[in-house]
Amino acid sequence: MHLSLNPLNVFLTFVISVICCACTTTTQQPAHPNDLSFQPLVFHVPEVERVNLDSGISLYLREDNELPLIQLTAMIGSGALAASIDKAGFDELFAGSWRTGGTRQRTPADLEKQIDFLAANLGAQMGPYFTQIDLSLRAQDLREGLSIFADLLKDPGFAQESFELEQIKAQERVRRQNDNPGSVARRLLSAALYPHHYLGQSPTIQSIASVTRDDLINFHRTFFAPNNLSLAVSGDFDRKELIALLEQAFEGWPKQTVPNISVDGIITEQVGGVQVVDRPIPQTTVLVGGLGLTKDHPDQYAARVLNYILGGGSFNSRMMKEIRSNRGLAYSAYSFLQVGRRLPGLFVAGTETQNGKVVEVLGLIHEIMTSLRENPVSDAELQLAKESQINSFVFGFDDSHAIVVQQMHLDFFNYPDDYLSNYRNRISEVTAQDVQRIANELIRFQEQQVILVGDSAPYFEQLNRLNLPVKRVTPDGLE
Repeated sequence: MHLSLNPLNVFLTFVISVICCACTTTTQQPAHPNDLSFQPLVFHVPEVERVNLDSGISLYLREDNELPLIQLTAMIGSGALAASIDKAGFDELFAGSWRTGGTRQRTPADLEKQIDFLAANLGAQMGPYFTQIDLSLRAQDLREGLSIFADLLKDPGFAQESFELEQIKAQERVRRQNDNPGSVARRLLSAALYPHHYLGQSPTIQSIASVTRDDLINFHRTFFAPNNLSLAVSGDFDRKELIALLEQAFEGWPKQTVPNISVDGIITEQVGGVQVVDRPIPQTTVLVGGLGLTKDHPDQYAARVLNYILGGGSFNSRMMKEIRSNRGLAYSAYSFLQVGRRLPGLFVAGTETQNGKVVEVLGLIHEIMTSLRENPVSDAELQLAKESQINSFVFGFDDSHAIVVQQMHLDFFNYPDDYLSNYRNRISEVTAQDVQRIANELIRFQEQQVILVGDSAPYFEQLNRLNLPVKRVTPDGLE
């Protein structure tokens, strides 16, 4: 006998069965998320082992056997501040030529061939205070990798053809540096806040051309020594074997007296002003900035909370809420705080807005800053800012090598031993009064530099409301 099933009857039968089951089965409703409880999370700052080698090298170690890889970072404790101030661009020429210029034992082509054969990554950089080279490779290639690494540190080649190519590349970057309005604004701001100092200098075609290969060789000869070298190593290694290989690789490299480099020269008495760069574009890049503070300032933690509330907290910040969410004047509005290692960093607020709205936006930034100076922040704002920074702290420790390099840098800049372990406690202790106090110290309207890059026709005549001297300049800062 053939049975025919009606799809509608089948569906109704299924629904009735589900309803009956629901009526006869008791289920416990899940708890509301606010009612859930968890064990408190406990986080301890990862430990990094420090070893002083007989050669004079300061070694930082952290074993991580998750992957058969090893990463090394070598830091020479001298940087671009040692170069002549009229040779802006020396840092990128040194780093580029060091990376690509081979060694006395290896031609540039041989070096590249070896790096490729090992499937390794090699990079170099120079900052104001130190010079650094990084190598990552497979654990099984450690011996050969260390041979290359030590060779680059002791006997770099700075091959002439590599140096000339780096000069050409650097000069091409200068030719393109005015293409981006944000880049122009940041460069002018640094020049205004750090006049006649390395931190305020930008490379020019002429300054790059003035750097010679001999300048690179002399820098290496003067500052590269094992007693001026710190080395961070992380990954899958055997501690005893690694130290033996390092001692062997750097054997015979003599210690020497390394000159101390002065970091003086910053003009601390700032004079505010407005610089306008005219560009035929529909919106203006706006930067409002001044000098911040150094790591030794007792209120650096309050300053971090202040920055979060002002513009560093994205949609939780006052600038983002008022300028974007409430007024629709910009897609983004932000602030950032640089806590300087040895010299004051920057404290900057910025945005991009329609040319016709520039003065309105500047007025809003001024109002927000004035409120932070004159009134304590609310308990809710304070709590959110502190919790955000405390909770995000742990994400700075998700990379083993970054942990080791961070500790190496902290020691180099003489941070206190408990800086990381007590960081969250010091953030949690910040009060509304602390935030208001540091706001009055950092927000000094008559010392602020205002940089505007865009079509100034709709707003130039209104800039006198800022009570600061106003001038039109070229992208290179010339009047």
